[in-house]
Amino acid sequence: MPLTRDRAKPGVPFGGRYRIIDFVLSNFVNSGFYRIKVLTQYKSQSLSTHLSRAWRLARVLDHFVEAVPAQQRTGLDWYKGSADAVFQNLNLIDDEDPTDVAVFGGDHIYFMDVSQMLKQHRAVEAHLTIAAIPVPKEEASAFGILEVDDEGRILTFEEKPKDPKTMPGRPDWCLASMGNYFFERRALVDAVVQDATRRDSAHDFGRNIIPDMMAAGLRVFAYDFSTNHIPGQPERGRGYWRDVGTLAQYHQASLDLVGVNPLLNLYNPHWPIRSDYLPDPPAKFVHDEPDRTGIALQSLVCDGVIISGGRIHRSILGPRVRVHSFSRVESSILFDRVVVHRHVQLRRCIVDKDVVIPAGMKIGFDSELDQRRGLTVTRDGLTVIPKGMLLDPTS
Repeated sequence: MPLTRDRAKPGVPFGGRYRIIDFVLSNFVNSGFYRIKVLTQYKSQSLSTHLSRAWRLARVLDHFVEAVPAQQRTGLDWYKGSADAVFQNLNLIDDEDPTDVAVFGGDHIYFMDVSQMLKQHRAVEAHLTIAAIPVPKEEASAFGILEVDDEGRILTFEEKPKDPKTMPGRPDWCLASMGNYFFERRALVDAVVQDATRRDSAHDFGRNIIPDMMAAGLRVFAYDFSTNHIPGQPERGRGYWRDVGTLAQYHQASLDLVGVNPLLNLYNPHWPIRSDYLPDPPAKFVHDEPDRTGIALQSLVCDGVIISGGRIHRSILGPRVRVHSFSRVESSILFDRVVVHRHVQLRRCIVDKDVVIPAGMKIGFDSELDQRRGLTVTRDGLTVIPKGMLLDPTS
């Protein structure tokens, strides 16, 4: 919140011209997987619209990306958890009749060749394979934490433990689940059907399905994401993964893109991130006068943007943004069609779509003032201006 006030998190814009969900979908398509269902529920209209317009695969080849809204197929309840979402849509699995099923989250930022994970999953004859990555111990309580043996078989799994177990020889690091799974089809169906009968279950993969499968003696393995290789990706970017679950994480992952040598390289032609393509003109930078120069440094600037005598630094400007003369934008993310009038100063801000910043306003410099204006301010001083916000230039 407030970026998810009007939309599902996978539908939040990222990197200027993309949505968060474009990363996982591009990973699948780039890996050769072309039969994808997206299970939606919370405020999914903009997400479903994006999928229908941006992700039209070749139906003649039986390729598809299809949004599946919650339908109460098994009763009067909406999805009660991630496992229940799959249980309520088992008809999709029956219709497609796959050997294995990938169940991935739609709200993470990373590059991954999914075929490499499937190859290991089948090689060890796993019933379930979980993609895993080392995380600092101080962050580990936000994840499912694994212990594995020398062959990669999972010995223990704890969902969001208060005192997470560390990795052998690495006392400051824990092995965390990325929330991405490959299931053998029958093992998945049996697990979610059995889970659906339990009234005390949270119907969640991390809390219920994984522990139950391990208790039943099924073969549950970890896939080491740090071994995943992307063609054209520099070695220093291997294992990059961001769970953008907070505003601070979202802001940091976004600004990761603007570095000279970013860990996540959007310019790799061997692994394109696909999205919707609008008929916007090229970005334009106008005026070259003292204190009135249209310029952007260490920034991403999308099509349709006009920087008219303003200065942009370490920021991301979405499509059709307008920045007028004598304004300064620093370490900020501006969504589609934001208008920044003259003599505005923005620092460490996220500005949602269609917001107009009146002339002379200074935002991101005084947290108490920004809060009195009705803006969201995080503990570390990041200011968020929500969609539809009408700012008072006298405040």
